[in-house]
Amino acid sequence: MKHLLRLVLLPVLITSLGILLLAFLGQRRLIYFPDRESLAASLMRARGLGLEPWRAPSGTLLGWRAPHPSSSAAGRLLVFHGNAGSALDRLHFVKAFQSPKVSPALDVYLLEYPGYGPLEGKPSEGSFLAAALAGVDALADKPLLLCGESLGGAVASLAAAQRPVVVRGLILVAPVKNLAEIGRRHYPLLPSFLLRDRFRADRALAVYKGPATFLIAGRDEVVFTDLSLALQAAHAGPHRAWVEPSASHNGLDFDPALPRWAEMAAFACKVF
Repeated sequence: MKHLLRLVLLPVLITSLGILLLAFLGQRRLIYFPDRESLAASLMRARGLGLEPWRAPSGTLLGWRAPHPSSSAAGRLLVFHGNAGSALDRLHFVKAFQSPKVSPALDVYLLEYPGYGPLEGKPSEGSFLAAALAGVDALADKPLLLCGESLGGAVASLAAAQRPVVVRGLILVAPVKNLAEIGRRHYPLLPSFLLRDRFRADRALAVYKGPATFLIAGRDEVVFTDLSLALQAAHAGPHRAWVEPSASHNGLDFDPALPRWAEMAAFACKVF
């Protein structure tokens, strides 16, 4: 009987371990959805969007730059996009935060991640954070705000916690609290200990004490409204939230005429 039981259980155990191994090795394909294109194609598209290439002193491409139309910006806004597409898909942040109603005037930078757009590398929490810190350090000579969208909200939070003196404020849009909690809701049968990238924005914001603003989708089916609100509550510094009640995760209104962009920028710029 014991021998028969072993014969039955062994294939089940092997199959289960195989599934867990595949989940561990392939999980980043379930998290990151980069759009890839050649450098030549990216440069051409950026030019058509009115953006300039933003490079490190070494010449390495970091992302894209939109100088303020006034040519007299008082500070900079560095945008970290979400887990899909590429930085060139985020022109709406430039339009929103360079609206004539937004003060102070801000140059806007769109950071690109490794493995996205024309950049080489592989997406991961470590590679995202390294790119984010390189971007922050490159812009540290002027007052700097960080803006993070979705997973980029976690990247912004982690970077701010590591560069609290440089980062003057945060603007977080439909932000991720941490991947483990989100993963448990989307994939309840997969054990969270297998998660390789965790993006603990909640821990980071318990450390970072600068002003932070939150734009939250009231019907967020991807990162979940209650978790974004919990992230706001975890912030150790002054904060304010704007909630768009009927918006889904990808359905927030980015109309530059909305007053909230000026309100968010003004709140985040308190220490300029």
